[in-house]
Amino acid sequence: MPRVTAKICGLSTPQTLDAAIAGGTSHVGFVFFPPSPRNLSPDQVGGLAARVPAHVSKVGVFVNPDDALVDAAIAAGRLDAIQLHKTAPERVAAIRARGAPVWAAVPVKTRADLDAALNYRQAADKILYDAKTPEDAAVPGGMGLRFDWSLLDGFRHPLPWALSGGLTPDNVAEAASRTGASLVDVSSGVESTPGAKDVDKIAAFLKAVAQC
Repeated sequence: MPRVTAKICGLSTPQTLDAAIAGGTSHVGFVFFPPSPRNLSPDQVGGLAARVPAHVSKVGVFVNPDDALVDAAIAAGRLDAIQLHKTAPERVAAIRARGAPVWAAVPVKTRADLDAALNYRQAADKILYDAKTPEDAAVPGGMGLRFDWSLLDGFRHPLPWALSGGLTPDNVAEAASRTGASLVDVSSGVESTPGAKDVDKIAAFLKAVAQC
């Protein structure tokens, strides 16, 4: 198994999904959040999910969702995991109890922000460290922001974890080496415009990850 694997998040077309799979991604992410330019409805995700082979995990990305949306997305997308942003530990635990493994996103700008990960120790299966977005931002991620990777130095992670936030084909190798991340997550870093994935950038990102 490669030392570092990748999740290409916010996929919304057959062509870009196929490019991610062909490039060797370990996870694909489907966004269920209407303010996002990458948003999909449960109806839209079904056809995409059917293209994903069994060895690639399908992750649904949500922002503090209600049960109806989670259930509809899991059913339509045959999701393997749920990624939750801006969701309290108690709610994360409740969604996890519905049966799917859960990733809890922890937005990071300062070292103190990492402490929020400790609150998910009993609630989630994985932590996703992401760059903290401005308070007035319409979306909690996918904005190309990164945080200072040195903040992770010496931090005792309470759960398995992944790295996100401002990753690109040009910096992902450094990010993985600097932090020790075994799973890296990209969205805007492989886009030509917000929400529009670029097959060449996807290929370049996954090639860089494969060389880590």
